[in-house]
Formats: sequence, C-alpha cells, structure tokens
Amino acid sequence: MENDVRELRLAAGLSQRELAEALGVSRQTVNSIETGRYDPSLPLAIAIARQFQRAVEEIFHVD
Repeated sequence: MENDVRELRLAAGLSQRELAEALGVSRQTVNSIETGRYDPSLPLAIAIARQFQRAVEEIFHVD
C-alpha cells in the first residue's frame, strides 16, 4: 500500500521522531510506514489521519 505520510510529515515540519512521539510509536515504525515496508493497523492509520486532519483514504492508497 502506498501512502503520503512522508510528504505530509515534511509539510508539517515534523521529524520522524516527533511524529512517532505524537502517535505513540517508534521512529522506526514511522520510517517503515513511509518507505512502504509496513502497513499500519487500522487504529494507527486513523491516528495518522487525525494527526494530519485528513481522511484515511486521502493518505493511504491501494495503488
């Protein structure tokens, strides 16, 4: 699954560590999501969407 997490994080001026702290996950988890090596659970995907005030489907793409 592709996603726009990296672009949204950079646009928000957040480091991976800052986003990880806001989400309650490790920096490695954020890195794995951004590089497409890990698809987040539904609760984590919703938390990411809320962090960026977007809908889940605006951030994560099945393409």
